[in-house]
Amino acid sequence: MSDSQADTMPRRLYRNAQSYPDSPAFAEKYLGIWQTYSWKQTGSEVRALACGLASLGLQRGEMVALIGTNRPQLYWVFFATQSLGAVPVPIYQDGVPAELEFVLNHAGVRFAVVENQEQADKLLEIKEKCPALETIIYSDTKGMRHYSETFLYSYADVQARGRQYDAEHADFFEGELASGQADDVAGIFYTSGTTGDPKGVQLTSANLLGSAEACNAQEGLSSTDRQVNYAPMAWIGDHLFLSLSLSAGACTNCPESQETLRADIKEIGPTMFFAPPAIWEQLLTSITIRMEDASRFNRWLFRHFLAVARRVGLDLLDGKPVGVVDRLHYALGELCIYGPLKNNLGLSHARLAITGGAPLGEDTFMFYRSIGINLKQLYAQTECSAYATLHRNGDARQDTVGPPCKECDVQIAEGGEILVKSPGNFVGYFKNPEATREVMTDDGWLRTGDAGIMTDDGHLKVIDRARDVGALNDGTLFAPQYIENKLKFFPYIREAVAHGNSRDHVTAFINIDLEAVGNYAERIGLSYSGYTDLSQRPEVHDLITKNIAEVNQDLSRDSSLSSSQIRRFLILHKELDADDGELTRTRKIRRATIADRYGSLIEALYSSKKEVAVEASVMLEDGRSSTFNADLRIHDVAITKT
Repeated sequence: MSDSQADTMPRRLYRNAQSYPDSPAFAEKYLGIWQTYSWKQTGSEVRALACGLASLGLQRGEMVALIGTNRPQLYWVFFATQSLGAVPVPIYQDGVPAELEFVLNHAGVRFAVVENQEQADKLLEIKEKCPALETIIYSDTKGMRHYSETFLYSYADVQARGRQYDAEHADFFEGELASGQADDVAGIFYTSGTTGDPKGVQLTSANLLGSAEACNAQEGLSSTDRQVNYAPMAWIGDHLFLSLSLSAGACTNCPESQETLRADIKEIGPTMFFAPPAIWEQLLTSITIRMEDASRFNRWLFRHFLAVARRVGLDLLDGKPVGVVDRLHYALGELCIYGPLKNNLGLSHARLAITGGAPLGEDTFMFYRSIGINLKQLYAQTECSAYATLHRNGDARQDTVGPPCKECDVQIAEGGEILVKSPGNFVGYFKNPEATREVMTDDGWLRTGDAGIMTDDGHLKVIDRARDVGALNDGTLFAPQYIENKLKFFPYIREAVAHGNSRDHVTAFINIDLEAVGNYAERIGLSYSGYTDLSQRPEVHDLITKNIAEVNQDLSRDSSLSSSQIRRFLILHKELDADDGELTRTRKIRRATIADRYGSLIEALYSSKKEVAVEASVMLEDGRSSTFNADLRIHDVAITKT
């Protein structure tokens, strides 16, 4: 099969099965042992599954939901479904039943493939509310022995049916595979719904493969590359990298669990690695915690060579001239600090590391690049197949998200909104033509809803979501996400929400990082009973005050942002949670929800109060709810004079 003929996702899979039959396509760690599937094996497994789905009645154009963690068997559902002309609809595996119900009904899902008993139980709970849902297929049989529902099938049984169906209908699969078109919808990916109900983004094989082909041409990926796929399968970023592997013939590796992810990455040694900002921040937090527990000499050694890395590491990575003495000093740091650190992270072999999905703090970005990790920022959205801008080798900057990707164009509209024209630009929102017209211009530009500027040399700077950018009462620009990212650089701060639009000054909510602050409390002998207790301790407030003071000092250096220094803050009594609707499943802040739920706390920040009382309900592990009262302390922070 030629490249021109392999223009759909499943046809590209079978081209790989011909071109790289024995090369690894997928691998997963199960019960501590790595299981590897070649491209030829993958093609056989997908064919059996597709024929099995057809034997159960799946028709071209119908919807198939997928719910579960990253597993080769679930990735194969995408290819099998697409082979039949049906449409896969991935759903976040940590979604509550009400969230699943919305997507299932909006998409009219008839078939659902789930990973295990937990996900099957969610669907059984809401099945009567989802009239289109007829068939549920589960991959992991653990705990499913005594389920007697006739519409429940095991994954292995469906494949067995498929092999029999294939033997009885010898030309069926090839005919279905040949009937697919590059412009057929290859998946519906629901947005995170930061401002309302999620919208179903329809992407075609041409969108996904076109973006992957262009990116591979830019980055030089090949069949010898390997990556780790652990991000939610419902997130478009995961599918950009799945498409990259499919396009290049590279191997997709699935960790055993989120708990074993760090160890699994070290075993895989990926050559390309993608992580959202939250993961890079968590890794940096864990590094900081370990160094705080190290001996005095090791702490000194780490700080000394980190200063060297900050001074010359970026120039070395970008291939710029560096003096002989500095090169030798950095080489010694590579031997003592940077090399062991990268090995501990599992990134010693990574020649390409990418972050995206949300802005990454400049300091965090610089840290990784300074120690020799070729970290780049990617900017895109679900609506353009996660492909718009990306840093180039030798030209990665902490304050931009890079120039437009190969075959992409970016413009800044009047009012500052970023417009994108990409091979990945979607074909429309499912069942929502009005919303499609709102974001797509007649000449094919995607309105991103983000505000940004282009530098003179063609790099894009993203300021914030256009709807979130505001101004203080004195006219100073207020970009909350920019401030929040600076706060989240510190290991003790997990989440932050800045307030200030149409106000006299900026204030903030803070969520502490329980692991990092708990480690600090242990070192100083501070006992606590839980998150709420620890978050309100004076020692913790002093810690956060110092962090915010550093952010203020940084903001003071920019005349356009100096007035947006943080004047007051409080530490919330609970962690912001996606299950409570305060964050999306990709950990983006739902500002309207927070403003409505915590309005009294926001007003307290803009009063003269030194503390504010809250009453909150919590869900206990046994399913019971309980209420508690707490007094949240409000702290003033000194600003840095310019």
